[in-house]
Amino acid sequence: MKNMQELIDSMIVGGALRTPRIIEAFKKVDRKNFIPESFGEYIYIDAPLPIGNDQTISQPSTVAFMLELLEPHEGDKILDIGSGSGWTTALLCSIAGKSGSVEGLERVESLVEAGKHNLSKFDFGPHCSIQKAGEALGKPGETFDRILVSASSSEIPEELFAQLKPGGVLVIPVRNSIFRFRKLSDGRISKEEYPGFRFVPLIY
Repeated sequence: MKNMQELIDSMIVGGALRTPRIIEAFKKVDRKNFIPESFGEYIYIDAPLPIGNDQTISQPSTVAFMLELLEPHEGDKILDIGSGSGWTTALLCSIAGKSGSVEGLERVESLVEAGKHNLSKFDFGPHCSIQKAGEALGKPGETFDRILVSASSSEIPEELFAQLKPGGVLVIPVRNSIFRFRKLSDGRISKEEYPGFRFVPLIY
């Protein structure tokens, strides 16, 4: 692919992208803003690319698939764990809009700074931020409408269930599968598994 529109078109044809608001976010948040210019023609390839410190920016079609599973809406309060260079955080900020809020969390200090710099290229406002992750996973004591995790956990981190609002959705890779968990109105958690993926490991 030569540009972002070609990449978006290929993901629509392939079925990874379906929802208009998510498609619009990909149009507004070009991947080139989150990858070193040295990658040149590879910026729009549908593959993960290294961003330093043994971390990667995820494959675009996988990002699209996870966002479709997450079902984010305008006005949502969203937590993005493992924000990397900030691309998924920026996509979520575009979707949540000014009436929502998105917090990106990253453990690698250099990526925290890179992510903040990359977000500053857009006019998202104070509702959209990236910060250094604490010792605990996520933001204990807070609850969110949506939680996205972009690195693979070796087991299901059930402590994140307490950080979901009723009706909230958690999308997370566990080993080589992507899971979607939904907190039901009675507090029970529903689970769906989508196998066949590879991610860098989650650090916590």
